[in-house]
Amino acid sequence: MVDPKTPKEKDHISGVETTGHEWDGLKELNNPAPRWWLWLLYVTIIWAIGYWVVYPAWPTLSGNTKGSKGWTQYKKLAEEQGEILELRGKMADRIKQSSLDDIVKDSQMYQFAIAGGRTMFRENCAACHGTGAEGRSGYPNLNDDDWIWGGTLNDIYTTLKYGVRSGHEQAHNSMMPAFGADGILNQEDIAAVSDFVVGLASGVTAQGRGAEIYQQNCASCHGEKGKGNREMGAPNLTDAIWLYGSRKQDVMAQVTKPRHGVMPTWEARLPDETIKQLTIYVHSLGGGEAKAPASGGQQ
Repeated sequence: MVDPKTPKEKDHISGVETTGHEWDGLKELNNPAPRWWLWLLYVTIIWAIGYWVVYPAWPTLSGNTKGSKGWTQYKKLAEEQGEILELRGKMADRIKQSSLDDIVKDSQMYQFAIAGGRTMFRENCAACHGTGAEGRSGYPNLNDDDWIWGGTLNDIYTTLKYGVRSGHEQAHNSMMPAFGADGILNQEDIAAVSDFVVGLASGVTAQGRGAEIYQQNCASCHGEKGKGNREMGAPNLTDAIWLYGSRKQDVMAQVTKPRHGVMPTWEARLPDETIKQLTIYVHSLGGGEAKAPASGGQQ
C-alpha cells in the first residue's frame, strides 16, 4: 500500500511521476489518457444509450426491447423488397404496353426482359428444352437457327402464346400422315423414301424409287427440294438438325407412324409481359432471326 503522503518519484528518463506501483523493477508511470480519447469514450457512451432507446437492443422475458422507432430487419427487408417490386411492376407495365421491336431498341427494357425471360425459361421451359435450351429428342434446340414455325420475334411470340397442337384455336397445327400405319405406303416404299430423305441431309439427291415416292407423297409439304414450309410446319429435310433422329431407322419410324409433339399454350398461364420477356430471351439465344427466310425448319 502506497502512502499518499509520500512524495511521488519521478522517472529519471521521461521525467514523469510514477504511481508508486512496481513489478519486478518496472515502475508504472502516471500518464493520464489523452483528452481526445476521453471525449471519444464519452461520445460512444452517449451514442450507445441513444441506440438502446431508439433501436431494439436488450433481451427481455418476452423477447427484446422494441425501441422507439420499432425498427426490425424484417421491416427493412419488406421495405426494400417493396421498392424492388414497385420498380419491377413499372418496368413490366412498360413492357406490356410496348411492342417487341420497341423493347429490343430500349436498352433498359431489353436488359430487364432478358433477365426476366431467363428466370421464366428455367421455371417453365427448361423441363422440356433443357436449362441451356439445348433441347433433346423430341424437343427442339432453341440455340440454333433452324425453326419449324419461324424464328423472328413475332414468330416466337406467337408460338409461345398459342402453342403447338395445344388445342388453342390459334395454335400452330400440322399433322404428318402415318404412311405406314394407315397403309399408304408399304415397308419397301418407306425404306426407299427414307434412304432418299437421309441422302437429302447429306447433300445426296440420287434419283430412283425413293425420289419418285418423295415427289408423290412428301413434296407438297416439304417442298420439291426438301427445304420445308413454315406455313405448314413442315421441317427442312436438307440440314443436319433432326428432332427424332437422323438414322434411316429413325426416319422410317417417323414415316410409318409419326410422332407429333405438343407445346402448351402459355396465354392462360403467363401474363403477356412475361411471354414477351420469354420471347426476347429465346430470340437472344443465338438462333433468333431479324426476318424469316423463304423456307426452312427443324426436323
